[in-house]
Amino acid sequence: MVNIAWHPMFAHPLPEGHRFPMLKYELIPQQLIHEGVITADQLFAPELLDEEIICLAHDETYWSQLRDFTLPDREQRRIGFPLSAQLLEREIRIAKGTIDGAIYALKSGIAFNVAGGTHHAGSNWGEGFCLLNDQAIAAKYLLSSGLASRILIIDLDVHQGNGTAEIFENEERVFTFSMHGDKNFPFRKERSSLDISLADGTGDVEFLNKLQVALPLLLAQQPDFVFYLSGVDVLESDRLGKLALSKVGCKERDRLVLQFCKDNKLPVQVSMGGGYSTEIRDIVDAHCNTFKIGLDIFS
Repeated sequence: MVNIAWHPMFAHPLPEGHRFPMLKYELIPQQLIHEGVITADQLFAPELLDEEIICLAHDETYWSQLRDFTLPDREQRRIGFPLSAQLLEREIRIAKGTIDGAIYALKSGIAFNVAGGTHHAGSNWGEGFCLLNDQAIAAKYLLSSGLASRILIIDLDVHQGNGTAEIFENEERVFTFSMHGDKNFPFRKERSSLDISLADGTGDVEFLNKLQVALPLLLAQQPDFVFYLSGVDVLESDRLGKLALSKVGCKERDRLVLQFCKDNKLPVQVSMGGGYSTEIRDIVDAHCNTFKIGLDIFS
Protein backbone atom coordinates (compact mmCIF):
# COMPACT_ATOMS: atom_id res chain seq x y z
CA MET A 1 0.00 0.00 0.00
CA VAL A 2 1.23 3.50 -0.85
CA ASN A 3 1.06 5.80 2.18
CA ILE A 4 0.19 9.49 2.12
CA ALA A 5 0.80 11.95 4.95
CA TRP A 6 -2.16 14.21 5.70
CA HIS A 7 -3.35 15.99 8.82
CA PRO A 8 -6.09 18.60 9.36
CA MET A 9 -3.35 20.97 10.59
CA PHE A 10 -1.94 21.04 7.05
CA ALA A 11 -4.93 23.17 6.03
CA HIS A 12 -4.75 25.43 9.09
CA PRO A 13 -5.63 28.97 8.03
CA LEU A 14 -2.70 31.31 7.60
CA PRO A 15 -2.93 35.03 8.33
CA GLU A 16 -5.20 37.06 6.06
CA GLY A 17 -3.81 37.25 2.54
CA HIS A 18 -2.32 33.75 2.64
CA ARG A 19 -5.44 31.61 3.06
CA PHE A 20 -6.30 30.82 -0.54
CA PRO A 21 -3.28 28.54 -1.18
CA MET A 22 -4.16 26.53 1.93
CA LEU A 23 -7.38 25.23 0.37
CA LYS A 24 -5.44 22.73 -1.70
CA TYR A 25 -4.42 20.77 1.39
CA GLU A 26 -8.07 19.95 2.04
CA LEU A 27 -9.05 19.45 -1.59
CA ILE A 28 -6.21 17.19 -2.80
CA PRO A 29 -7.06 14.15 -0.63
CA GLN A 30 -10.78 14.75 -1.15
CA GLN A 31 -10.33 14.76 -4.92
CA LEU A 32 -8.14 11.66 -4.93
CA ILE A 33 -10.67 9.74 -2.84
CA HIS A 34 -13.58 11.04 -4.95
CA GLU A 35 -11.91 9.80 -8.15
CA GLY A 36 -11.11 6.43 -6.58
CA VAL A 37 -7.36 7.01 -6.96
CA ILE A 38 -6.79 6.32 -3.26
CA THR A 39 -8.77 5.09 -0.30
CA ALA A 40 -9.02 6.86 3.03
CA ASP A 41 -6.96 4.17 4.76
CA GLN A 42 -3.92 5.20 2.71
CA LEU A 43 -3.85 8.53 4.55
CA PHE A 44 -1.88 8.69 7.79
CA ALA A 45 -1.79 11.54 10.30
CA PRO A 46 1.75 12.33 11.43
CA GLU A 47 2.46 12.94 15.08
CA LEU A 48 4.78 15.59 16.51
CA LEU A 49 8.53 15.36 16.01
CA ASP A 50 11.23 15.14 18.68
CA GLU A 51 13.45 18.19 19.07
CA GLU A 52 16.63 16.16 18.59
CA ILE A 53 15.50 15.15 15.12
CA ILE A 54 14.62 18.73 14.15
CA CYS A 55 18.10 19.77 15.25
CA LEU A 56 19.72 17.27 12.90
CA ALA A 57 19.04 19.85 10.17
CA HIS A 58 18.46 23.09 12.09
CA ASP A 59 20.61 25.11 14.45
CA GLU A 60 19.63 24.62 18.10
CA THR A 61 19.43 28.36 18.74
CA TYR A 62 17.13 28.89 15.76
CA TRP A 63 14.92 26.00 16.87
CA SER A 64 14.72 27.28 20.45
CA GLN A 65 13.67 30.72 19.17
CA LEU A 66 10.90 29.11 17.15
CA ARG A 67 9.83 26.87 20.03
CA ASP A 68 9.82 29.71 22.57
CA PHE A 69 8.40 32.33 20.16
CA THR A 70 11.41 34.56 20.67
CA LEU A 71 12.49 34.78 17.03
CA PRO A 72 13.36 38.44 16.34
CA ASP A 73 10.77 40.46 14.44
CA ARG A 74 13.05 40.91 11.44
CA GLU A 75 13.40 37.12 11.16
CA GLN A 76 9.64 36.67 11.38
CA ARG A 77 9.24 39.21 8.57
CA ARG A 78 11.67 37.13 6.52
CA ILE A 79 9.39 34.12 7.01
CA GLY A 80 6.42 36.15 5.82
CA PHE A 81 4.03 35.94 8.77
CA PRO A 82 4.18 36.11 12.59
CA LEU A 83 4.83 32.95 14.55
CA SER A 84 2.00 31.14 16.29
CA ALA A 85 1.66 27.84 18.11
CA GLN A 86 -0.62 26.52 15.36
CA LEU A 87 1.79 27.37 12.54
CA LEU A 88 4.71 25.81 14.37
CA GLU A 89 2.74 22.64 15.12
CA ARG A 90 1.77 22.48 11.45
CA GLU A 91 5.40 22.59 10.31
CA ILE A 92 6.48 20.00 12.87
CA ARG A 93 3.75 17.59 11.73
CA ILE A 94 4.66 18.19 8.08
CA ALA A 95 8.29 17.27 8.81
CA LYS A 96 7.22 14.17 10.71
CA GLY A 97 5.00 13.20 7.78
CA THR A 98 7.95 13.41 5.44
CA ILE A 99 10.11 11.26 7.73
CA ASP A 100 7.34 8.69 8.08
CA GLY A 101 6.79 8.80 4.33
CA ALA A 102 10.47 8.15 3.69
CA ILE A 103 10.31 5.08 5.91
CA TYR A 104 7.18 3.86 4.12
CA ALA A 105 8.90 4.46 0.76
CA LEU A 106 11.74 2.15 1.78
CA LYS A 107 9.12 -0.61 1.92
CA SER A 108 6.73 0.25 -0.93
CA GLY A 109 8.94 2.27 -3.28
CA ILE A 110 7.06 5.56 -2.99
CA ALA A 111 5.20 7.67 -0.44
CA PHE A 112 3.70 11.14 -0.50
CA ASN A 113 3.17 14.15 1.73
CA VAL A 114 0.13 16.24 0.78
CA ALA A 115 2.06 19.20 2.19
CA GLY A 116 5.81 19.74 2.61
CA GLY A 117 8.45 21.07 0.30
CA THR A 118 9.44 23.77 2.79
CA HIS A 119 12.77 24.24 1.05
CA HIS A 120 13.43 27.89 1.88
CA ALA A 121 14.14 27.14 5.55
CA GLY A 122 17.89 27.01 6.10
CA SER A 123 19.86 25.71 9.03
CA ASN A 124 19.34 28.90 11.05
CA TRP A 125 16.64 30.84 9.25
CA GLY A 126 13.09 30.65 8.00
CA GLU A 127 12.03 32.30 4.76
CA GLY A 128 9.32 32.33 2.12
CA PHE A 129 6.61 30.91 4.43
CA CYS A 130 8.92 28.04 5.48
CA LEU A 131 9.91 27.52 9.12
CA LEU A 132 11.38 24.00 9.09
CA ASN A 133 12.79 22.16 6.07
CA ASP A 134 10.84 18.90 5.94
CA GLN A 135 12.91 17.03 3.35
CA ALA A 136 16.21 18.18 4.84
CA ILE A 137 15.14 16.94 8.27
CA ALA A 138 14.03 13.64 6.78
CA ALA A 139 17.27 13.23 4.82
CA LYS A 140 19.32 13.87 7.95
CA TYR A 141 17.18 11.34 9.81
CA LEU A 142 17.73 8.62 7.20
CA LEU A 143 21.48 9.21 7.24
CA SER A 144 21.76 9.31 11.04
CA SER A 145 19.64 6.16 11.37
CA GLY A 146 21.63 4.23 8.77
CA LEU A 147 18.53 3.87 6.56
CA ALA A 148 20.28 5.51 3.61
CA SER A 149 23.88 6.22 2.74
CA ARG A 150 23.66 8.54 -0.28
CA ILE A 151 20.65 10.76 -0.86
CA LEU A 152 19.48 12.69 -3.91
CA ILE A 153 17.09 15.64 -3.55
CA ILE A 154 15.32 16.60 -6.77
CA ASP A 155 13.70 20.03 -6.39
CA LEU A 156 11.55 21.09 -9.34
CA ASP A 157 9.56 23.80 -7.60
CA VAL A 158 9.78 27.09 -9.52
CA HIS A 159 11.80 28.61 -6.67
CA GLN A 160 15.35 27.52 -5.88
CA GLY A 161 15.68 25.24 -2.86
CA ASN A 162 18.04 27.66 -1.18
CA GLY A 163 17.54 26.40 2.36
CA THR A 164 18.11 22.81 1.30
CA ALA A 165 21.27 23.81 -0.59
CA GLU A 166 22.64 25.64 2.44
CA ILE A 167 21.91 22.84 4.90
CA PHE A 168 23.77 20.30 2.75
CA GLU A 169 26.53 22.49 1.31
CA ASN A 170 29.21 20.51 3.19
CA GLU A 171 27.47 17.11 3.23
CA GLU A 172 28.97 14.82 0.60
CA ARG A 173 26.33 12.15 1.16
CA VAL A 174 23.53 14.42 -0.10
CA PHE A 175 23.34 15.69 -3.68
CA THR A 176 20.96 18.62 -4.14
CA PHE A 177 19.51 19.37 -7.58
CA SER A 178 17.34 22.43 -8.16
CA MET A 179 15.84 23.48 -11.50
CA HIS A 180 14.11 26.80 -11.03
CA GLY A 181 13.25 30.23 -12.39
CA ASP A 182 16.36 32.38 -12.61
CA LYS A 183 14.66 35.70 -11.89
CA ASN A 184 12.32 34.45 -9.20
CA PHE A 185 12.47 34.26 -5.42
CA PRO A 186 14.84 33.81 -3.63
CA PHE A 187 16.77 36.62 -5.25
CA ARG A 188 19.92 35.63 -3.38
CA LYS A 189 20.48 32.02 -4.43
CA GLU A 190 22.54 29.43 -2.56
CA ARG A 191 24.71 26.90 -4.38
CA SER A 192 23.11 23.49 -4.86
CA SER A 193 25.19 20.52 -5.98
CA LEU A 194 23.58 21.15 -9.38
CA ASP A 195 21.53 24.21 -10.29
CA ILE A 196 19.74 24.76 -13.59
CA SER A 197 18.32 28.27 -13.95
CA LEU A 198 15.43 28.85 -16.34
CA ALA A 199 14.45 32.05 -18.14
CA ASP A 200 11.01 33.58 -17.65
CA GLY A 201 8.51 31.99 -20.02
CA THR A 202 10.26 28.62 -20.27
CA GLY A 203 7.72 26.10 -21.57
CA ASP A 204 7.23 22.36 -21.79
CA VAL A 205 9.78 21.48 -24.47
CA GLU A 206 12.77 23.31 -23.03
CA PHE A 207 11.96 22.34 -19.44
CA LEU A 208 11.55 18.65 -20.22
CA ASN A 209 14.63 18.55 -22.45
CA LYS A 210 16.79 20.03 -19.70
CA LEU A 211 15.37 17.58 -17.18
CA GLN A 212 16.04 14.59 -19.44
CA VAL A 213 19.66 15.68 -19.82
CA ALA A 214 20.08 16.15 -16.07
CA LEU A 215 18.65 12.85 -14.83
CA PRO A 216 21.57 10.64 -15.97
CA LEU A 217 23.96 13.04 -14.23
CA LEU A 218 22.02 12.53 -11.02
CA LEU A 219 22.23 8.77 -11.29
CA ALA A 220 26.01 9.07 -11.48
CA GLN A 221 25.92 10.17 -7.82
CA GLN A 222 24.85 6.60 -6.90
CA PRO A 223 22.01 7.56 -4.54
CA ASP A 224 20.07 4.95 -2.62
CA PHE A 225 17.15 7.25 -1.74
CA VAL A 226 15.41 10.17 -3.47
CA PHE A 227 13.39 13.08 -2.13
CA TYR A 228 11.31 14.78 -4.83
CA LEU A 229 9.80 18.26 -4.46
CA SER A 230 7.08 18.50 -7.09
CA GLY A 231 5.85 22.10 -6.89
CA VAL A 232 3.21 23.03 -9.46
CA ASP A 233 4.11 26.72 -9.47
CA VAL A 234 5.87 25.96 -12.77
CA LEU A 235 2.46 26.19 -14.50
CA GLU A 236 1.78 29.01 -16.94
CA SER A 237 -1.33 29.81 -14.89
CA ASP A 238 0.69 30.40 -11.71
CA ARG A 239 0.52 33.94 -10.36
CA LEU A 240 4.08 33.86 -9.01
CA GLY A 241 5.93 31.35 -11.15
CA LYS A 242 6.91 33.18 -14.38
CA LEU A 243 7.38 29.87 -16.24
CA ALA A 244 4.95 28.51 -18.82
CA LEU A 245 4.41 24.78 -18.37
CA SER A 246 1.08 23.28 -19.30
CA LYS A 247 -0.65 20.73 -17.06
CA VAL A 248 0.41 18.09 -19.58
CA GLY A 249 4.02 19.25 -19.36
CA CYS A 250 3.92 19.29 -15.56
CA LYS A 251 2.53 15.75 -15.57
CA GLU A 252 5.28 14.61 -17.95
CA ARG A 253 7.85 16.18 -15.62
CA ASP A 254 6.55 13.99 -12.80
CA ARG A 255 6.50 10.94 -15.04
CA LEU A 256 10.16 11.46 -16.00
CA VAL A 257 11.30 11.81 -12.39
CA LEU A 258 9.24 8.98 -10.93
CA GLN A 259 9.98 6.58 -13.79
CA PHE A 260 13.67 7.40 -13.27
CA CYS A 261 13.29 6.37 -9.62
CA LYS A 262 11.38 3.20 -10.47
CA ASP A 263 13.76 2.12 -13.25
CA ASN A 264 16.76 2.54 -10.98
CA LYS A 265 15.14 0.93 -7.92
CA LEU A 266 15.32 4.15 -5.92
CA PRO A 267 12.70 4.61 -3.20
CA VAL A 268 11.25 8.12 -3.36
CA GLN A 269 9.38 10.39 -0.98
CA VAL A 270 7.35 13.14 -2.68
CA SER A 271 6.41 16.49 -1.10
CA MET A 272 4.00 18.77 -2.96
CA GLY A 273 5.68 22.19 -2.77
CA GLY A 274 4.18 25.39 -4.16
CA GLY A 275 1.22 26.22 -6.37
CA TYR A 276 -0.41 29.63 -6.73
CA SER A 277 -2.57 29.55 -9.85
CA THR A 278 -5.57 31.88 -9.89
CA GLU A 279 -8.00 28.95 -10.14
CA ILE A 280 -7.78 26.47 -7.28
CA ARG A 281 -8.86 23.69 -9.66
CA ASP A 282 -5.65 24.14 -11.68
CA ILE A 283 -3.56 23.74 -8.53
CA VAL A 284 -5.44 20.68 -7.28
CA ASP A 285 -5.54 18.99 -10.69
CA ALA A 286 -1.80 19.39 -11.20
CA HIS A 287 -0.98 18.08 -7.72
CA CYS A 288 -3.38 15.16 -8.11
CA ASN A 289 -1.64 14.27 -11.36
CA THR A 290 1.58 13.79 -9.35
CA PHE A 291 -0.15 11.21 -7.16
CA LYS A 292 -1.76 9.47 -10.13
CA ILE A 293 1.53 9.18 -12.03
CA GLY A 294 3.39 7.90 -8.96
CA LEU A 295 0.76 5.36 -8.06
CA ASP A 296 0.59 4.12 -11.64
CA ILE A 297 4.37 3.74 -11.99
CA PHE A 298 4.88 2.06 -8.62
CA SER A 299 1.78 -0.15 -8.71
